[in-house]
Amino acid sequence: MQTAIARIKEGGCPYIIVIGHPEYYARFGFEQAGRFGISSGWNVPDEAFMILRLDRKAMNGITGVVRYREEWAEAM
Repeated sequence: MQTAIARIKEGGCPYIIVIGHPEYYARFGFEQAGRFGISSGWNVPDEAFMILRLDRKAMNGITGVVRYREEWAEAM
């Protein structure tokens, strides 16, 4: 997990969004996305929709609904 986070950060992405087990992802610094005004376009539990803000300055004031790629919609 640490390697994946480091690679995404090196790539310049300011955040990572996951839908997953809150206790697992919290160990890596993920927090409930809703705390920051970011919601899911899918019906998922709030505690499972999480964000890791890699660049807090870039994410300051960013809110909205996360939209997923077409492939994700097909899988759901």
